[in-house]
Amino acid sequence: MKRRMFLTSAALLSAGVTIPGTAKTRPEEPKDKPELVIAHITDIHIRPEEEIPQRAIAWLNEVKKQEPDFYLNGGDSIHDASYDDVPKDRVLEQWEAWDLIKEQLEDKKIYSCIGNHDPWWDVKDKTDPMYGKPYVVKRLSIPANYYSFDEKNWHFIILDGNHEGISLGEEQMNWLKNDLENLPPNTPTLIMSHFPITSITNALVGGQHSDHKELKKLFYQHKDKVRVCLSGHQHLLDRTWYNGVDYFCNGSLSGFWWGEGDSESAGKQYYLETPPGYAILKLYKDGRVENEYFPLA
Repeated sequence: MKRRMFLTSAALLSAGVTIPGTAKTRPEEPKDKPELVIAHITDIHIRPEEEIPQRAIAWLNEVKKQEPDFYLNGGDSIHDASYDDVPKDRVLEQWEAWDLIKEQLEDKKIYSCIGNHDPWWDVKDKTDPMYGKPYVVKRLSIPANYYSFDEKNWHFIILDGNHEGISLGEEQMNWLKNDLENLPPNTPTLIMSHFPITSITNALVGGQHSDHKELKKLFYQHKDKVRVCLSGHQHLLDRTWYNGVDYFCNGSLSGFWWGEGDSESAGKQYYLETPPGYAILKLYKDGRVENEYFPLA
């Protein structure tokens, strides 16, 4: 084998890419068990019509068969409260449909983040308790619009990108810096946001964090900690790897917003060739991550 070909093959093998004729020489993966198995579900976009709650529950039963340790819900839990002229009754009936979904997942903990379609903004009386993100925090049963927690030896950070220009804003960015700084060295950390921080899909549909350069720099400062960033929002499936961090944009449960789809050649409920589905992540004690997407259509 020519030296150039050998170096190319070696680089691809180290990245986990199989080249024809080299599969037998690839080292076997370690046989240790993961510390945690997690279901990442995002963009459910639940609403009461068209039997969508029943369809969602049927698919969530498939997720439950994976027996995850807990669920990460990536936002846009309800179909939409964010557009203009959405009446209060419509917001309430969507959250009532969400309660049916949450009921199905109560066998395990659910850690959620806020999607852009979850808050109700078009309200004349800004003192209405349903206005904005505090009401979403209440309905999702989360401690705040951004927060962190620990499970086993892993640290988890849930972000809120619903600030001007899809960003964290100064207060949350400072909180994130402190949260990472206060972790012991080599603490494997997973970060979940609704919007992708870094992704290929941004080139197709936009929707990426505008503060991604500052976040990239911060993650590099804590490269012994930050291992993986999860997102939704795009309804598309991609994987980006940069500076030792895996960025997984894990499709959506609703696919084409529970509609027929945008392409007959791709499949029912597909959006830009991505089927509806969910991801299962395996997190290992040494910081390794496996992310597998399970199509549902």
